[in-house]
Amino acid sequence: MRFTPQFLDDLRARLPVSEVVSKRVKLKKAGREWKGLSPFQQEKSPSFFVNDEKGFYHDFSSGKHGDIISFVMETDGCAFPEAVERLAQMAGLALPAATPDAARHEQRRKTLYDVMELAAKFFADTLASRLGARARGYLADRGISPATQVQFRIGYAPAERYALKEFLGGQSISTADMVEAGLLNGGDDIPVPYDKFRDRVMFPITDLRNRVIAFGGRALEKDVPAKYMNSPETPLFHKGDNLYNLATARTATHNGAQLVVVEGYVDVIAMVSVGFAGSVAPLGTALTENQPMLLWKMADEPILCFDGDKAGQKAAWRAAELALPHLKPGKSLKFALLPEGQDPDDLARAGGRLAIEEVLGVSRSLSDLIWTREMEGGDFSTPERRAALEVRINELSNGIREEVVKRYYRQDMAERLKAAFGPPAGFGRGNFGGRGPARGGPGGFGGFGGGRPGFGASASFTPGAAGRITPRGRSQASAGSQTINRNPYQVVSPQPANSSIMRGQRSAISRREALIVQTLINHPWLLHDRLEEVAALELAHPQMHRLRAGIIACFAHEHHHGDESEQSEKMRSDLVKAGFTEQLQHVEKAITTKDVWAAQPGAAREDVLSTWTQLVALHRQWHSLLRELKDAELALGEEASEANYAWLQDIKARLAEVDGIEALIEGFGESSGRFLRSE
Repeated sequence: MRFTPQFLDDLRARLPVSEVVSKRVKLKKAGREWKGLSPFQQEKSPSFFVNDEKGFYHDFSSGKHGDIISFVMETDGCAFPEAVERLAQMAGLALPAATPDAARHEQRRKTLYDVMELAAKFFADTLASRLGARARGYLADRGISPATQVQFRIGYAPAERYALKEFLGGQSISTADMVEAGLLNGGDDIPVPYDKFRDRVMFPITDLRNRVIAFGGRALEKDVPAKYMNSPETPLFHKGDNLYNLATARTATHNGAQLVVVEGYVDVIAMVSVGFAGSVAPLGTALTENQPMLLWKMADEPILCFDGDKAGQKAAWRAAELALPHLKPGKSLKFALLPEGQDPDDLARAGGRLAIEEVLGVSRSLSDLIWTREMEGGDFSTPERRAALEVRINELSNGIREEVVKRYYRQDMAERLKAAFGPPAGFGRGNFGGRGPARGGPGGFGGFGGGRPGFGASASFTPGAAGRITPRGRSQASAGSQTINRNPYQVVSPQPANSSIMRGQRSAISRREALIVQTLINHPWLLHDRLEEVAALELAHPQMHRLRAGIIACFAHEHHHGDESEQSEKMRSDLVKAGFTEQLQHVEKAITTKDVWAAQPGAAREDVLSTWTQLVALHRQWHSLLRELKDAELALGEEASEANYAWLQDIKARLAEVDGIEALIEGFGESSGRFLRSE
């Protein structure tokens, strides 16, 4: 036992509870006690009390009670040993060492912490001096303000070969300590060690206690071998066991912030600057095997945010495969891909918090990412190819070490395979490593070939991985005397197949979503009063997500001078410059009629507003009905009752009604008489 009861009692005796608590809570004397507002939840009247004589705090609003150690654990989100270490440092109390060797190693580490702190101060001071002018210019170009530079302790390593070495030598630091801390290049083949970081913008890397343990350096010259350079492995720094901005992110996530993993230092800084304090990044490498466990200590489902290009997709797949064996109940990863050609820094500067929220809002589960990768671009037209797909997915699921999670992955993937390829009636147990029939029918997975005649659930449709609509759920058994569709490779229910959302699948983008986006491009003034409404709309296709983010970004960075036609032309021009030409072409292809006059340039404002209101209302209603359809199908799979069947039929009728109402929008505006074309 490292911390004996005597040591802990001594620690509590040295630190009054009010002294520890006052660093977080503004306390006022109240008789023999202190009182203040609760640090655990918002309140207007103080209900948080501290008693130094008895050595405890009590929060009447949340019911929490404890001593100085539990207070630090609760408010900082740290474990018991770290809380004790922090308090011991505050009290000036030496920590007991487990062994004499441990004591020597701890003293050595303390010396290296001092060395790294001096180096961080040197780099920060150099950035602020005349030598740092070019580095300050680089940071200004990246949108990193002086206040943010101070917040992240950013610095500059001068180009001279021995600048840091001479400074630290003047502080009585030995060359051996500088080499061991990773600040100098040294070794048997280097007779005179020299500065490792030269002419680089410096990003200090800290541990969970905010002590500097390493640096990342960004070169200012273009022709250097490595644009980014990190500290080597040292007694303080093991890059696979840490993350950039880890200490701040842990506190932020403990207080309810979202945990987001991005790829680089500047990305983290940009994310934090627009309000995502729980942002971290790997340290110069792809995610390591230890880092998912580090993330799961802070959040159950951290979001990994990657660039939208092929490299970003590959990084996401590598991270998914890395995490898969280590999944635990409730612990997983989510994945968000940015618009192609943009990183979090670009997006945050262009669109601010709203643009980032847009991307994170459509993040996908790990299982969805795995499924998409295996399906993407594949040809599964033969039984052998489908069998090979099943074997690959089975192998991935078998790699999960936790048995409960493995079982659910097998079930989930089996249902996806079944929904994609529709096995015929009689497809039974034993397929895909299963241990018996899944929910929904006695004869196979989810009711294929099972279920009562007349009450089989229809195929449902949810947005697929790349914005496609993919079948998911159970087959449509006929009602009454109708013949069951036995073709295993066709959509079974004709109603969803003929719906506008499925027509949108075949034309890549649904017509309604294309009209919504086209209306915003041709009438940017809508965003003045309806920005939140636009940002909150559910869009099924990722290209529409990206284009919407681009529209919002262009709108946010323009002053919108000129008449409406000039604003529209400027919006379209800016989108083309930003690389959205392909998306704009897809929008045009998805709109099969020009009769929705209000979506076109030149329409009267009244027509635009009226048509926009109808489009948005129908769009929301459609998505609400899709969610309800899924619930109804699940209910029917659980219990094939008359009531559940009637519920399903009612939802289908309402979906058809939405399609009918949408058709009425065509021609609106042109026939209203408010706007007449001259030709």
